Amino acid sequence: MARTAKIVTCDEQTRAELERISKSLSEESRLVRRAKMILGCIDGKRIKDLSSELNEKEVIIIKWRDRFMSNGIAGLFDAPRSGKPITYGKQWENAILKKLEEKPPNHMARWDGPTLAAELGTSEDAVQRFLQKEGIQLARMRTWCISTDPEFATKAADIIGLYLNPPTNAIVISIDEKPSIQALSRTTGVVKTSNGKIVSAVKSTYKRNGTQNLFAALEVATGAIFGKTTKAKKRVDFLAFMDDLLKELPADEDAEYHVILDNYCIHKRCDEWLVAHPNVFFHFTPTSASWLNMVEIWFNIMTRKILRGASFDSTAALSEAINGYIKAYNETAEPFVWKKREVSGSQIKNNISNLRG
Repeated sequence: MARTAKIVTCDEQTRAELERISKSLSEESRLVRRAKMILGCIDGKRIKDLSSELNEKEVIIIKWRDRFMSNGIAGLFDAPRSGKPITYGKQWENAILKKLEEKPPNHMARWDGPTLAAELGTSEDAVQRFLQKEGIQLARMRTWCISTDPEFATKAADIIGLYLNPPTNAIVISIDEKPSIQALSRTTGVVKTSNGKIVSAVKSTYKRNGTQNLFAALEVATGAIFGKTTKAKKRVDFLAFMDDLLKELPADEDAEYHVILDNYCIHKRCDEWLVAHPNVFFHFTPTSASWLNMVEIWFNIMTRKILRGASFDSTAALSEAINGYIKAYNETAEPFVWKKREVSGSQIKNNISNLRG
């Protein structure tokens, strides 16, 4: 004797909710499929026909039909699960941190994820996830200068004061030189890599065509750059650049020119020149703190824009490129905004726990 199929019924509100779920684009796809199964059962369709229509196994349809009949729509949701047991707990995390305080094996300079995992006999992926969660970047390295100048605070305050609150009628100039810029002849172009990406390419062999020095002055208030390329960077070249610079700057009898410089030797012992130019004042950055000199920001920009990956057949071509870039840069130049930046742990620690403690 054939078994009689169970009759599935529901009220109008429940059916409306089932229809909403079955047509939803935001609900989980498995919940949408289950709602369609139940609607088919309510409409009196045979399990066999529903299985073919929805491409579901008959046993699955029967399972969710019975769950619906027992618990309504709530029965279509997955039951709570205990979840995967925690494999990597606090003890495991502390073991990683402790291992990082030890010297790496095999004369390695630093630890990396795979080496840590091998030493602890654990999963590489788990180690990488923990390091990422804790913000520990083993491969990334940072360098900076820590000034030991006993007058650091006084000198730094003087320079930052010029950036933020210059004297009345003062023109603040940030000056430095970029020496030994090489004019290299080399083949440049683009290549297609094995993964299909197109990247810039530079041939590894090159020809040296000499070097150029660049004196550059940044007018802090406007962002304009004044530059001059020279063969040498002696004191006489520096002072000649200063003479040319003063001709380019606004001529005002009451104007004062406050020049920010690092402690390079050619910037010192210029007393005779300064006596001849009483409206020019030199301000020197603290020892090992040339990063206070704002023109260094522009040098970084210029290097990326016209030197990295470029080819020059002569020093004349190199100078032409530099001067051309300065001219184009000044057409849209804007002043840099000085921002104070705190460096957490700027005094080097010997291990991670010192910083985490």
